[in-house]
Amino acid sequence: SGGDSSDVWDQLKDVQQIQATTRAFAAILADGSCVTWGPDLGATFEIQELRGVQQVQGTFRAFAAILEDGSVVAWGHGNGGGDSSGVQEQLRSVKQVQASGFAFAAVLDSGSVVTWGNPRYGGNSSGVQHRLRSVHHIEATSCAFAALLADGSVATWGSSAYGGDSSEVQDQLRNVLQLRATESAFAAVLADGSVVTWGNPHFGGDSSAVQDQL
Repeated sequence: SGGDSSDVWDQLKDVQQIQATTRAFAAILADGSCVTWGPDLGATFEIQELRGVQQVQGTFRAFAAILEDGSVVAWGHGNGGGDSSGVQEQLRSVKQVQASGFAFAAVLDSGSVVTWGNPRYGGNSSGVQHRLRSVHHIEATSCAFAALLADGSVATWGSSAYGGDSSEVQDQLRNVLQLRATESAFAAVLADGSVVTWGNPHFGGDSSAVQDQL
């Protein structure tokens, strides 16, 4: 899916960035417009009319674009993050959008976070919303998010089997400098050069076998 771009081939000039869902592509052009191709995009408006697109992220079935005014436009499968109407008024001054399999998380200039999409994939962050202040960056597995905070701590939400529950290592998550994610696990690099992992052990969530080397 998405392998045939013949319908939009004449529009694909001066491409600056390409992002993908599992079935479609979205390309940002130098003039800030966006060209999409592939099935099941579910767009409720003309994507080609978008202007000022700065960044695009994709879940498995939806896209979200940050515009130059800091707002966000989402399209695609509604339960896959394509419907942001419930939080649209909050999506102002957005500096980063991250995607799990079926949900998005947006970091605002204020350091707060807005989420939408399937709750089982991290679309509902209400359980940790009180911690989501001064957020620097967000990473995602396919079903969970991890936010790096200004104080070097980490807040997680989403499916526990995919790294959404970091309670067992929370006391180790101090002075974190960097987060990375596989499909189902997270790894955090600390200021002392050590590494803390959590999530599905079959996807890198258990680093005990090499911990003495980290």
